[in-house]
Amino acid sequence: MLVLEKKKDISILQSMGTTRFVIQKILFTLLLAGIAIQVFRPAQNKSSLVQNGDIVQHFNVPANVAGILRTSCYDCHSNNTHYPWYSFIQPGGWWMASHIKKGKAVLNFSEFGKYSNRKQQSKLQAIANSIKDETMPLQSYTFLHQNAVLSTNDKKVILDWLDKTKDSLSLVN
Repeated sequence: MLVLEKKKDISILQSMGTTRFVIQKILFTLLLAGIAIQVFRPAQNKSSLVQNGDIVQHFNVPANVAGILRTSCYDCHSNNTHYPWYSFIQPGGWWMASHIKKGKAVLNFSEFGKYSNRKQQSKLQAIANSIKDETMPLQSYTFLHQNAVLSTNDKKVILDWLDKTKDSLSLVN
């Protein structure tokens, strides 16, 4: 019986050693894959100039409104993103590039002046709706960028400006 118990103990130790070896191999492979993906970086969304189509070039945007838009909206909705440290570590960069691409497809403040009058009115209304129902900025963004959270005053300032701008656009039609 003692011999059987020793064989069981040896068998258990061998299987534990094999399991540990497999886990070490898996972790090492994951580490190598994590290092390898750092080579594949998405293109950055950067522009050093305010572009001709930018909303601030086409509308009377007060400095306080422009500041709020730049802080809370422009990273995902313009042609100029300020990249935080985590965007340089993959897959964080891929995730961020995907959000920026989707955000610009919906609304791009850098191209706003190139939109038709009707599309501008529609986008301004959509911005107002997003602020009122608090769907923008995204919670996943404000979680990491606390300065992008819109205060009650920020919301009021933007909504007031949006109303005035929408009214001026409707006079053009």
